[in-house]
Amino acid sequence: MKLLEYQAKEEFTSAGIAVNPGRVAITADEAATAAEELGPVAVKAQVPIGGRGKAGGIKLASTPSEARAAAEAILGMDIRGYRVRELWCEKAAQVEREIYLGVTLDRDARRMVVILSAAGGMDIEEVAATQPEKIVKLHPDAWRGAQPYELRAMCFDAGLGDLAGKLAPLIGKLYALALRRDALTCEINPLAVVAGGDVIALDGKLEVDENAEFRHPDLEKYRREEEGSGDALDAEARKRGLTYVHLDGNIGVLGNGAGLVMNTLDLVKAAGGSAANFLDIGGGAQAEKVRNSLEMVLLDPNVKSIFINIFGGITRGDEVARGIIAARDQLDIKVPMVVRMTGTAEDEGRRLLQEAGITPGVSAPEAARKAVELAQAGAAR
Repeated sequence: MKLLEYQAKEEFTSAGIAVNPGRVAITADEAATAAEELGPVAVKAQVPIGGRGKAGGIKLASTPSEARAAAEAILGMDIRGYRVRELWCEKAAQVEREIYLGVTLDRDARRMVVILSAAGGMDIEEVAATQPEKIVKLHPDAWRGAQPYELRAMCFDAGLGDLAGKLAPLIGKLYALALRRDALTCEINPLAVVAGGDVIALDGKLEVDENAEFRHPDLEKYRREEEGSGDALDAEARKRGLTYVHLDGNIGVLGNGAGLVMNTLDLVKAAGGSAANFLDIGGGAQAEKVRNSLEMVLLDPNVKSIFINIFGGITRGDEVARGIIAARDQLDIKVPMVVRMTGTAEDEGRRLLQEAGITPGVSAPEAARKAVELAQAGAAR
Protein backbone atom coordinates (compact mmCIF):
# COMPACT_ATOMS: atom_id res chain seq x y z
CA MET A 1 0.00 0.00 0.00
CA LYS A 2 1.44 3.34 -1.08
CA LEU A 3 0.19 6.30 0.89
CA LEU A 4 -0.32 9.72 -0.63
CA GLU A 5 1.80 12.60 0.66
CA TYR A 6 -0.79 14.00 3.04
CA GLN A 7 -1.53 10.52 4.37
CA ALA A 8 2.17 9.87 4.98
CA LYS A 9 2.34 13.19 6.79
CA GLU A 10 -0.48 12.10 9.08
CA GLU A 11 1.74 9.17 10.02
CA PHE A 12 4.73 11.51 10.45
CA THR A 13 2.73 13.71 12.79
CA SER A 14 1.73 10.69 14.88
CA ALA A 15 5.43 9.82 15.13
CA GLY A 16 6.37 13.31 16.34
CA ILE A 17 7.88 14.52 13.05
CA ALA A 18 7.02 18.14 12.24
CA VAL A 19 5.13 18.97 9.03
CA ASN A 20 3.71 22.21 7.67
CA PRO A 21 -0.04 22.77 8.00
CA GLY A 22 -2.11 22.05 4.91
CA ARG A 23 -5.54 21.22 3.55
CA VAL A 24 -6.80 18.53 1.19
CA ALA A 25 -8.66 19.89 -1.84
CA ILE A 26 -10.59 18.07 -4.52
CA THR A 27 -11.85 21.20 -6.31
CA ALA A 28 -10.30 24.49 -7.38
CA ASP A 29 -12.58 26.35 -4.98
CA GLU A 30 -11.33 24.27 -2.06
CA ALA A 31 -7.75 25.09 -3.04
CA ALA A 32 -8.61 28.79 -3.06
CA THR A 33 -10.19 28.45 0.39
CA ALA A 34 -7.04 26.74 1.66
CA ALA A 35 -4.96 29.68 0.45
CA GLU A 36 -7.32 32.09 2.20
CA GLU A 37 -6.79 30.22 5.47
CA LEU A 38 -3.07 29.47 5.17
CA GLY A 39 -1.66 32.29 3.07
CA PRO A 40 0.82 31.44 0.28
CA VAL A 41 0.67 27.70 -0.46
CA ALA A 42 2.25 24.96 -2.50
CA VAL A 43 -0.48 23.18 -4.47
CA LYS A 44 0.59 19.56 -4.87
CA ALA A 45 -0.87 16.70 -6.90
CA GLN A 46 -1.55 13.67 -4.73
CA VAL A 47 -0.39 10.55 -6.56
CA PRO A 48 1.56 7.62 -5.10
CA ILE A 49 4.59 8.11 -7.32
CA GLY A 50 7.55 10.43 -7.69
CA GLY A 51 8.26 12.96 -10.40
CA ARG A 52 5.29 15.22 -9.64
CA GLY A 53 7.31 18.41 -9.83
CA LYS A 54 8.88 17.57 -13.19
CA ALA A 55 5.44 16.70 -14.54
CA GLY A 56 4.01 20.07 -13.50
CA GLY A 57 2.09 18.63 -10.56
CA ILE A 58 3.41 21.10 -7.98
CA LYS A 59 2.79 24.85 -8.21
CA LEU A 60 3.31 27.75 -5.80
CA ALA A 61 0.45 30.14 -5.23
CA SER A 62 0.66 33.47 -3.41
CA THR A 63 -3.05 34.29 -3.48
CA PRO A 64 -6.37 32.43 -3.47
CA SER A 65 -6.88 33.22 -7.15
CA GLU A 66 -3.45 31.79 -7.99
CA ALA A 67 -4.26 28.69 -5.92
CA ARG A 68 -7.51 28.27 -7.84
CA ALA A 69 -5.68 28.54 -11.17
CA ALA A 70 -3.01 26.10 -10.03
CA ALA A 71 -5.64 23.60 -8.92
CA GLU A 72 -7.48 23.90 -12.23
CA ALA A 73 -4.23 23.14 -14.06
CA ILE A 74 -3.30 20.14 -11.89
CA LEU A 75 -6.61 18.38 -11.23
CA GLY A 76 -7.23 15.74 -13.86
CA MET A 77 -3.58 15.54 -14.92
CA ASP A 78 -2.16 12.14 -15.76
CA ILE A 79 1.13 11.65 -13.96
CA ARG A 80 2.80 8.40 -15.02
CA GLY A 81 -0.47 6.53 -15.20
CA TYR A 82 -2.17 8.13 -12.19
CA ARG A 83 -5.05 10.57 -12.58
CA VAL A 84 -4.87 13.49 -10.12
CA ARG A 85 -8.05 13.57 -8.08
CA GLU A 86 -6.78 15.18 -4.87
CA LEU A 87 -4.51 18.08 -4.00
CA TRP A 88 -2.54 18.92 -0.88
CA CYS A 89 -2.40 22.66 -0.34
CA GLU A 90 0.44 23.22 2.09
CA LYS A 91 1.55 26.45 3.72
CA ALA A 92 4.62 27.71 1.89
CA ALA A 93 7.91 27.57 3.77
CA GLN A 94 11.06 29.67 3.61
CA VAL A 95 13.55 26.92 2.98
CA GLU A 96 17.17 27.49 3.92
CA ARG A 97 18.49 23.96 3.44
CA GLU A 98 17.23 20.68 1.95
CA ILE A 99 18.15 17.24 3.23
CA TYR A 100 17.29 13.73 2.05
CA LEU A 101 16.25 11.19 4.69
CA GLY A 102 14.88 7.74 4.03
CA VAL A 103 14.42 4.31 5.57
CA THR A 104 13.98 1.37 3.23
CA LEU A 105 14.45 -2.37 2.98
CA ASP A 106 17.89 -3.43 1.78
CA ARG A 107 17.14 -6.84 0.31
CA ASP A 108 20.80 -7.70 -0.21
CA ALA A 109 21.66 -6.98 3.43
CA ARG A 110 18.32 -8.45 4.57
CA ARG A 111 17.69 -5.61 6.96
CA MET A 112 16.50 -2.03 6.99
CA VAL A 113 18.83 0.75 5.93
CA VAL A 114 18.75 4.42 6.91
CA ILE A 115 19.93 6.80 4.18
CA LEU A 116 20.94 10.41 4.84
CA SER A 117 22.25 13.00 2.41
CA ALA A 118 22.85 16.74 2.46
CA ALA A 119 21.80 16.76 -1.22
CA GLY A 120 18.09 16.91 -0.54
CA GLY A 121 15.47 17.74 -3.13
CA MET A 122 17.09 15.47 -5.74
CA ASP A 123 16.30 11.87 -6.64
CA ILE A 124 18.47 9.75 -4.37
CA GLU A 125 19.33 7.53 -7.34
CA GLU A 126 20.74 10.56 -9.15
CA VAL A 127 22.78 11.55 -6.10
CA ALA A 128 24.10 8.00 -5.79
CA ALA A 129 25.20 8.05 -9.43
CA THR A 130 26.74 11.53 -9.52
CA GLN A 131 27.72 12.33 -5.93
CA PRO A 132 28.01 9.04 -4.03
CA GLU A 133 30.22 10.65 -1.39
CA LYS A 134 27.20 12.67 -0.25
CA ILE A 135 25.23 9.58 0.79
CA VAL A 136 25.60 8.04 4.25
CA LYS A 137 23.99 4.70 5.11
CA LEU A 138 23.35 2.89 8.36
CA HIS A 139 22.10 -0.68 8.76
CA PRO A 140 20.81 -0.71 12.35
CA ASP A 141 21.02 -3.94 14.28
CA ALA A 142 17.64 -5.62 13.97
CA TRP A 143 17.49 -6.41 17.69
CA ARG A 144 18.82 -3.29 19.41
CA GLY A 145 17.68 -0.83 16.76
CA ALA A 146 19.23 2.47 15.72
CA GLN A 147 21.31 3.84 18.58
CA PRO A 148 21.50 7.61 19.26
CA TYR A 149 25.29 7.65 18.89
CA GLU A 150 25.00 5.94 15.48
CA LEU A 151 22.48 8.53 14.31
CA ARG A 152 24.64 11.41 15.49
CA ALA A 153 27.63 9.89 13.70
CA MET A 154 25.52 9.73 10.51
CA CYS A 155 24.83 13.44 10.76
CA PHE A 156 28.51 14.31 11.05
CA ASP A 157 29.50 11.91 8.27
CA ALA A 158 26.93 13.57 6.00
CA GLY A 159 28.31 17.04 6.76
CA LEU A 160 25.29 17.89 8.87
CA GLY A 161 27.00 17.94 12.25
CA ASP A 162 25.63 21.38 13.08
CA LEU A 163 22.12 19.88 12.92
CA ALA A 164 22.88 16.67 14.80
CA GLY A 165 21.03 17.81 17.92
CA LYS A 166 17.75 18.15 16.00
CA LEU A 167 18.36 15.71 13.19
CA ALA A 168 19.45 12.58 15.08
CA PRO A 169 16.22 12.30 17.15
CA LEU A 170 14.16 12.88 14.01
CA ILE A 171 15.98 10.09 12.18
CA GLY A 172 15.23 7.82 15.11
CA LYS A 173 11.53 8.68 14.90
CA LEU A 174 11.38 7.93 11.18
CA TYR A 175 13.17 4.61 11.68
CA ALA A 176 10.76 3.65 14.47
CA LEU A 177 7.79 4.58 12.27
CA ALA A 178 9.13 2.43 9.42
CA LEU A 179 9.42 -0.57 11.73
CA ARG A 180 6.06 0.01 13.37
CA ARG A 181 4.29 0.22 10.01
CA ASP A 182 6.23 -2.61 8.30
CA ALA A 183 7.34 -0.10 5.68
CA LEU A 184 9.22 -1.01 2.53
CA THR A 185 9.99 2.68 2.09
CA CYS A 186 9.61 5.61 4.47
CA GLU A 187 11.09 8.76 2.95
CA ILE A 188 11.29 12.52 3.45
CA ASN A 189 12.64 14.46 0.51
CA PRO A 190 13.16 17.21 1.15
CA LEU A 191 13.55 17.37 4.90
CA ALA A 192 13.88 21.13 5.15
CA VAL A 193 15.61 23.50 7.50
CA VAL A 194 13.33 26.53 7.44
CA ALA A 195 13.66 30.11 8.64
CA GLY A 196 14.04 30.03 12.40
CA GLY A 197 15.99 26.77 12.36
CA ASP A 198 13.15 24.26 12.58
CA VAL A 199 13.45 21.00 10.63
CA ILE A 200 10.23 19.90 8.93
CA ALA A 201 9.12 17.28 6.42
CA LEU A 202 8.17 19.07 3.20
CA ASP A 203 7.33 15.83 1.41
CA GLY A 204 6.58 12.30 2.48
CA LYS A 205 6.44 8.77 1.10
CA LEU A 206 5.31 5.70 2.98
CA GLU A 207 4.85 2.29 1.38
CA VAL A 208 3.63 -0.54 3.61
CA ASP A 209 4.58 -4.13 2.79
CA GLU A 210 1.40 -5.71 1.43
CA ASN A 211 2.32 -8.96 3.19
CA ALA A 212 2.01 -7.16 6.53
CA GLU A 213 -1.17 -5.21 5.82
CA PHE A 214 -3.22 -7.57 7.99
CA ARG A 215 -1.36 -6.14 10.98
CA HIS A 216 -2.51 -2.62 10.15
CA PRO A 217 -6.29 -2.62 9.65
CA ASP A 218 -6.36 1.07 10.58
CA LEU A 219 -4.54 1.85 7.33
CA GLU A 220 -7.48 0.59 5.26
CA LYS A 221 -8.88 4.12 5.41
CA TYR A 222 -6.08 5.06 3.00
CA ARG A 223 -6.95 2.39 0.45
CA ARG A 224 -7.63 3.69 -3.04
CA GLU A 225 -9.32 1.95 -5.94
CA GLU A 226 -6.22 2.27 -8.11
CA GLU A 227 -3.88 1.09 -5.33
CA GLY A 228 -0.87 -0.85 -6.61
CA SER A 229 -0.61 0.82 -9.99
CA GLY A 230 -2.03 3.47 -12.25
CA ASP A 231 -2.77 0.66 -14.71
CA ALA A 232 -6.41 -0.43 -14.81
CA LEU A 233 -5.53 -4.10 -15.38
CA ASP A 234 -3.11 -4.13 -12.45
CA ALA A 235 -5.84 -2.60 -10.28
CA GLU A 236 -8.33 -5.25 -11.40
CA ALA A 237 -5.84 -8.03 -10.64
CA ARG A 238 -5.38 -6.68 -7.12
CA LYS A 239 -9.14 -6.82 -6.57
CA ARG A 240 -9.05 -10.44 -7.67
CA GLY A 241 -6.16 -11.25 -5.33
CA LEU A 242 -3.83 -12.16 -8.20
CA THR A 243 -0.08 -11.62 -8.50
CA TYR A 244 -0.17 -9.89 -11.88
CA VAL A 245 1.82 -7.22 -13.69
CA HIS A 246 0.60 -5.78 -16.97
CA LEU A 247 3.25 -5.64 -19.72
CA ASP A 248 3.14 -4.39 -23.30
CA GLY A 249 3.34 -7.60 -25.37
CA ASN A 250 0.71 -9.91 -26.86
CA ILE A 251 1.41 -13.30 -25.24
CA GLY A 252 -0.40 -13.98 -21.99
CA VAL A 253 1.86 -15.78 -19.49
CA LEU A 254 0.79 -17.86 -16.49
CA GLY A 255 2.94 -20.00 -14.24
CA ASN A 256 3.16 -21.23 -10.69
CA GLY A 257 6.00 -19.56 -8.85
CA ALA A 258 7.59 -16.15 -9.44
CA GLY A 259 10.90 -17.63 -10.58
CA LEU A 260 9.23 -19.91 -13.10
CA VAL A 261 7.13 -17.06 -14.50
CA MET A 262 10.23 -14.85 -14.84
CA ASN A 263 11.96 -17.68 -16.68
CA THR A 264 8.90 -18.06 -18.90
CA LEU A 265 9.09 -14.36 -19.83
CA ASP A 266 12.71 -14.93 -20.84
CA LEU A 267 11.75 -17.95 -22.94
CA VAL A 268 9.10 -15.92 -24.76
CA LYS A 269 11.63 -13.16 -25.42
CA ALA A 270 14.24 -15.64 -26.64
CA ALA A 271 11.68 -17.10 -29.04
CA GLY A 272 11.11 -13.68 -30.58
CA GLY A 273 7.91 -12.79 -28.75
CA SER A 274 6.82 -10.32 -26.11
CA ALA A 275 4.82 -11.08 -22.96
CA ALA A 276 1.57 -9.26 -22.24
CA ASN A 277 1.78 -9.88 -18.52
CA PHE A 278 3.38 -11.60 -15.54
CA LEU A 279 0.92 -13.79 -13.63
CA ASP A 280 1.90 -16.16 -10.85
CA ILE A 281 -0.98 -18.44 -9.87
CA GLY A 282 1.02 -19.63 -6.84
CA GLY A 283 1.46 -23.02 -5.26
CA GLY A 284 -1.46 -25.34 -4.70
CA ALA A 285 -3.59 -23.41 -7.20
CA GLN A 286 -7.11 -24.78 -7.44
CA ALA A 287 -9.20 -24.95 -10.59
CA GLU A 288 -11.13 -21.79 -9.69
CA LYS A 289 -7.95 -19.75 -9.36
CA VAL A 290 -6.74 -21.01 -12.73
CA ARG A 291 -10.06 -19.95 -14.28
CA ASN A 292 -9.86 -16.55 -12.54
CA SER A 293 -6.29 -16.09 -13.77
CA LEU A 294 -7.14 -16.93 -17.38
CA GLU A 295 -10.07 -14.54 -17.28
CA MET A 296 -7.71 -11.85 -15.97
CA VAL A 297 -5.21 -12.42 -18.77
CA LEU A 298 -7.96 -12.20 -21.39
CA LEU A 299 -9.10 -8.80 -20.13
CA ASP A 300 -6.13 -7.46 -22.10
CA PRO A 301 -7.37 -7.10 -25.70
CA ASN A 302 -3.78 -7.31 -26.99
CA VAL A 303 -3.40 -10.96 -25.97
CA LYS A 304 -3.17 -13.19 -29.10
CA SER A 305 -2.00 -16.41 -27.44
CA ILE A 306 -1.54 -17.79 -23.92
CA PHE A 307 1.48 -19.70 -22.62
CA ILE A 308 0.82 -21.67 -19.42
CA ASN A 309 3.95 -23.08 -17.76
CA ILE A 310 3.30 -25.37 -14.79
CA PHE A 311 5.75 -27.22 -12.58
CA GLY A 312 3.92 -29.70 -10.41
CA GLY A 313 5.09 -29.63 -6.82
CA ILE A 314 2.43 -28.43 -4.43
CA THR A 315 0.42 -27.61 -7.53
CA ARG A 316 -0.95 -30.82 -9.09
CA GLY A 317 -0.90 -31.02 -12.87
CA ASP A 318 -4.29 -32.71 -13.10
CA GLU A 319 -5.91 -29.99 -10.97
CA VAL A 320 -4.45 -27.26 -13.16
CA ALA A 321 -5.55 -29.12 -16.29
CA ARG A 322 -9.13 -29.28 -15.00
CA GLY A 323 -8.98 -25.55 -14.30
CA ILE A 324 -7.74 -24.81 -17.81
CA ILE A 325 -10.42 -26.95 -19.43
CA ALA A 326 -13.19 -25.51 -17.25
CA ALA A 327 -12.02 -21.97 -17.97
CA ARG A 328 -11.95 -22.58 -21.71
CA ASP A 329 -15.49 -23.91 -21.66
CA GLN A 330 -16.96 -21.40 -19.18
CA LEU A 331 -15.27 -18.34 -20.70
CA ASP A 332 -15.60 -19.57 -24.29
CA ILE A 333 -11.89 -18.90 -24.84
CA LYS A 334 -11.01 -18.54 -28.52
CA VAL A 335 -7.39 -17.41 -28.02
CA PRO A 336 -5.04 -20.37 -28.62
CA MET A 337 -3.36 -21.82 -25.53
CA VAL A 338 -0.05 -23.61 -25.18
CA VAL A 339 0.49 -25.62 -22.00
CA ARG A 340 3.79 -26.95 -20.72
CA MET A 341 3.33 -29.21 -17.70
CA THR A 342 5.82 -31.23 -15.68
CA GLY A 343 6.05 -32.65 -12.16
CA THR A 344 3.33 -33.98 -9.87
CA ALA A 345 0.50 -35.69 -11.77
CA GLU A 346 1.87 -34.45 -15.09
CA ASP A 347 0.80 -37.57 -17.01
CA GLU A 348 -2.78 -37.28 -15.77
CA GLY A 349 -2.76 -33.55 -16.52
CA ARG A 350 -1.52 -34.08 -20.07
CA ARG A 351 -4.08 -36.83 -20.62
CA LEU A 352 -6.92 -34.54 -19.54
CA LEU A 353 -5.68 -31.75 -21.79
CA GLN A 354 -5.32 -34.03 -24.82
CA GLU A 355 -8.78 -35.48 -24.32
CA ALA A 356 -10.13 -31.91 -24.21
CA GLY A 357 -8.36 -31.02 -27.45
CA ILE A 358 -5.54 -28.99 -25.89
CA THR A 359 -2.12 -30.30 -26.90
CA PRO A 360 0.57 -29.64 -24.25
CA GLY A 361 4.10 -28.61 -25.20
CA VAL A 362 6.83 -31.19 -24.66
CA SER A 363 9.43 -28.74 -23.38
CA ALA A 364 9.37 -25.14 -22.16
CA PRO A 365 11.43 -23.72 -25.07
CA GLU A 366 9.27 -25.60 -27.60
CA ALA A 367 6.08 -24.39 -25.93
CA ALA A 368 7.39 -20.80 -25.94
CA ARG A 369 8.15 -21.00 -29.67
CA LYS A 370 4.65 -22.34 -30.35
CA ALA A 371 3.04 -19.55 -28.29
CA VAL A 372 5.02 -16.94 -30.26
CA GLU A 373 4.00 -18.50 -33.60
CA LEU A 374 0.34 -18.48 -32.59
CA ALA A 375 0.52 -14.87 -31.39
CA GLN A 376 2.16 -13.76 -34.63
CA ALA A 377 -0.47 -15.57 -36.65
CA GLY A 378 -3.23 -13.99 -34.58
CA ALA A 379 -1.75 -10.52 -34.96
CA ALA A 380 -1.55 -10.98 -38.72
CA ARG A 381 -5.27 -11.69 -39.00
